[in-house]
Amino acid sequence: MAEISVNSNLRLKKTVVLVGMMGAGKTAVGKALASLLHVPFRDSDAEIESAANMTIAEIFERDGEPFFRQKEGQIIERLLEGPPCILSTGGGAFLKPENRAAISNKGVAVCLNADIELLWSRVRHKDSRPLLRTENPKQTLAALFEARVPIYQMADLQVTTNPRNSIEDTARSVIEALKTREDVLEDN
Repeated sequence: MAEISVNSNLRLKKTVVLVGMMGAGKTAVGKALASLLHVPFRDSDAEIESAANMTIAEIFERDGEPFFRQKEGQIIERLLEGPPCILSTGGGAFLKPENRAAISNKGVAVCLNADIELLWSRVRHKDSRPLLRTENPKQTLAALFEARVPIYQMADLQVTTNPRNSIEDTARSVIEALKTREDVLEDN
């Protein structure tokens, strides 16, 4: 990805945690955002896979979702203790009250909102989504959407992803949202 320039006087004071549904763009937007702000990008799923030396799907299959969610919480807590970064989380991470509390206390949660059709267009051809390995994955996605969106609305900031906008445009929208929080982003 090409370097994206933004006002280099911006300084991130705490970790930005991207939350939202699978397919909302947390990883892609997170990488662009980290580049714009000149901070590290971290992905909680990638960190879990690295620590376990297994894919998320393999962890789900071998150890189950409760075990995965426990490890996910530990990874998020550890990453929140480090220097400010952009942290992309799995779609279920923000559902756990303990994770929401940790994120609220040590970082800022930014929810990337996308409608169900956009989400489906992004995830339907991927086999890396263990929760969608069902008889009717679109119906499963819709049920997850209905259950999770009210919880995602608890995030500190909301940014809507628009399929007409580039990843970089969405990252810039996140920066504009972050500028409303003096405790998160400052202009030196």
